[in-house]
Amino acid sequence: MSTPEKRKKAASELTQPADEPMRARDVGTRPFPPEIEMKRLVQELEVHQLELEMQNEELRQAQDALEISRNAYAELYDFAPAGYFSFDPQGLVRSVNLPGAELLGLERQRLLNKPMSLWIADADGREQFSKHCADVLDREEDDTCEIWLQRSDGMKFFARLRSIAKDPVEGTHGVIRSMIVDVTEQTQLRIALQNAHDELEQKVRDRTNELLLANERLVQEIGVRKDTEESLRIAFMEIKQLKDRLLAENIYLQQEVAQKFNFGEIIGQSSAISQVFDKIEQIAPQNTTVLLQGETGSGKGVVARAIHARSSRKDRPMVTINCTALPANLIESELFGREKGAFTGASARQMGRFELANGGTIFLDEIGEMPMELQCKLLRVIQDGEFERLGSPRTIKVDVRIIAASNRNLEEEITKGNFREDLYYRLNVFPITIPPLRARKDDIRLLVNFFVAKFNKKIGKKIETIPKEALETLENYDWPGNVRELESVIERAIIISQGPSLRMLDHFDMPLKASEASGSDLKALADLERDHILQVLQKTNWRVEGKDGAATILDINPSTLRARMRKFGVHRNTA
Repeated sequence: MSTPEKRKKAASELTQPADEPMRARDVGTRPFPPEIEMKRLVQELEVHQLELEMQNEELRQAQDALEISRNAYAELYDFAPAGYFSFDPQGLVRSVNLPGAELLGLERQRLLNKPMSLWIADADGREQFSKHCADVLDREEDDTCEIWLQRSDGMKFFARLRSIAKDPVEGTHGVIRSMIVDVTEQTQLRIALQNAHDELEQKVRDRTNELLLANERLVQEIGVRKDTEESLRIAFMEIKQLKDRLLAENIYLQQEVAQKFNFGEIIGQSSAISQVFDKIEQIAPQNTTVLLQGETGSGKGVVARAIHARSSRKDRPMVTINCTALPANLIESELFGREKGAFTGASARQMGRFELANGGTIFLDEIGEMPMELQCKLLRVIQDGEFERLGSPRTIKVDVRIIAASNRNLEEEITKGNFREDLYYRLNVFPITIPPLRARKDDIRLLVNFFVAKFNKKIGKKIETIPKEALETLENYDWPGNVRELESVIERAIIISQGPSLRMLDHFDMPLKASEASGSDLKALADLERDHILQVLQKTNWRVEGKDGAATILDINPSTLRARMRKFGVHRNTA
């Protein structure tokens, strides 16, 4: 039963007691006393009052709905992405929304009943606006025009008006409805594009003329070149002979280096490094996951490249990612890629390192620094060879060999809760421990000779001799930064060396032999290094990395600096 029918039924039930006496009177019974008649009238009035209250409630509900609709319209109107104005035929502003007022830099009330011409920047624009209003009133369709407007602060902008004539809305007097949009930047871009197009057309014409002239000269030179073909042929033969000779020399040098140092980039012949060579030879042809462990600067990256170069994947790329070089929130997108719009700032689709390394090798340096939430995803790639890009539900399959490296003790990290145990077992299929330089001091002379030759060529020096004292100093040093530190020391020494003999830095001018050094001397040296690190950190306000960081001033890797800070117990609260 509908609401009006319910209301009629309720009213009928209420009026029934009053109607019965009336029906009784109509059939010829005796008249009611006045008191009964009054009660009947009172009941009728109560019924009518109830009906009026119902009608009032309906009107109130309709009014509330209308108010909600009006408020919604007002919000849409005031928060539209463009300025909406209404003008009368004379161009007076009759209504405007908030974006329109902000467009002119004024409060809404200060615009009402004011001529729009006050904010038109020039006379031509005012004339164009008047014609635009007249055209709109004469037509039944919308019309557009573009004029320069001026804000209250004097700033000008190029505006596009799109207007249409409509009957006035109740409470307003405007008959012209206009949408105004700031198109200054769009117009400037269009002009710049046109200018660039014209400039390009001119360059094409000029270049065409140049090519025509060049072609004419070329035609003339063809006759001359025919006379030189024989001499060019002879020169080509000489070049080919020289190329073959250089190729043979290059092959010879490569073979000599390989015989002397065994693994190209890996320099050494000590028993400690020879064990690493043996393990590389064993594991390189396989597709097994390898975990390289060793101190910072000991050559984990070089070993990774050696494994890849001797594998069946050597013709495919080896992609490297340093887990400490990227913020934690970017490592996932770097590893697995992202779709456009996957997060704020992701303006384009990007392939991840695993996709780039498909068919080859990926080297995850400093794996111990990887956030816990990404370790689970890495475990899935190792087990199943699949993952999803950020922002994409599509699963991607890859065939990638994983070589991981860490200067941390991952078993201790597992105990601390910083590394997943299941991931460790997946990575630790074939572990290789890279010995520190202090454990392979027999290789220091080879490394020094290699670095001297390298930096002679790079810097343009001719260092021919290395003093015995310098070599002894280098061999007796502890090398906390390992091979990387040795390379930096040799480069600095070559820079300051003036003659053909290598001159060591002041730090190495006084050799300290382990057999001659007492415990107190060694402790004093460690204290000096600790104090120097602390002084530089305080000077840089404890900034480790970056252009003006402590690692740059000390000329060491940031990871090496952090390792020394942990070793010496240096932290921000250190006195």
